[in-house]
Amino acid sequence: MHGPVKGLFYAISYPIIAVVGIPANLVATVILFRGQCGLSRCITYYLMAIAVTDFLVIITGCILNRISRIYFSYSVLSTTPVCRLTTILVRCSRDGSVWLTAAFTIDRFVFICFQSLKIRYCTEKTAQLVIGAIFFLSCVKNFPLYIIYKPFYILDGVAWFCGIKSIFYTLPIWQAYDWMEHILTPFLPFLLILLLNVLTVRHILATSKVRRKLKGAENGGDPEMANRKRSIILLFAISLSFLLLWATEVGHFLYLQIKGDAYFNNLNFRDLTYILQEMTNMFQLLNSCNNVFIYAVSQNRFRDELKKVLFCPFTILADCFKT
Repeated sequence: MHGPVKGLFYAISYPIIAVVGIPANLVATVILFRGQCGLSRCITYYLMAIAVTDFLVIITGCILNRISRIYFSYSVLSTTPVCRLTTILVRCSRDGSVWLTAAFTIDRFVFICFQSLKIRYCTEKTAQLVIGAIFFLSCVKNFPLYIIYKPFYILDGVAWFCGIKSIFYTLPIWQAYDWMEHILTPFLPFLLILLLNVLTVRHILATSKVRRKLKGAENGGDPEMANRKRSIILLFAISLSFLLLWATEVGHFLYLQIKGDAYFNNLNFRDLTYILQEMTNMFQLLNSCNNVFIYAVSQNRFRDELKKVLFCPFTILADCFKT
């Protein structure tokens, strides 16, 4: 996972992900910050936090951790101390993105299914506290990993790349930590998001009153329920995208446990295990690119704001020519 990444497919794919993901998340952050999308402040905080962490995932996971080792294999970024640091940053941003998606799912589940509780829970203050706690705990959780990496090799006194020390696979405390890490990310949030979406669907289908109000909102009779419908569509779109793109990580971990293999550190990029591992990483990065497109498809007002942002440079240029 932490050695140099090779192969033409990866050399093309990772720059594409970066070129799409970085501006997409920046644009999403700007639009959400403007607060003109018709979303509550609570939802806006969660979506902005997800966009920021997804941006960090692309910067750390795609550019610093992947692209740099394809095109700049022996730059300072590939030395073991920097490699350790960037790997920790990758994990912190990844965990933040995953758990913010789970937190958003919980918030929308409470909002849709528990009308009395939503007044106390679905608030700006709660969202701020949850987001802050997730950022803090994501960093604390991954800090111990810094000491388990070793150089792949030392050349002229310089330690290059990151391998995993053998004690990580032999000492019970590290084995327990490895299981805990995978349970916390992605197993627990994956199962939590899946369960809450199932319960939300069940609640919607079982509550005929909500369905009638949603139908009335479509006819322009109930603006509040129209907002509820947008919230439901947004929840399902984000959750299903997450579940689909993270399913490979869950399957990959189970495959390694059943087969009894360690994470692949060999440089043979044609090996099937390596390919599976790299595709898993790529799907995780793709999950950090697509939310802006989900917002654009599912939210009319976000789509209108996106058009304004995209055409803003042309509008400014046209105004300059007029003057």
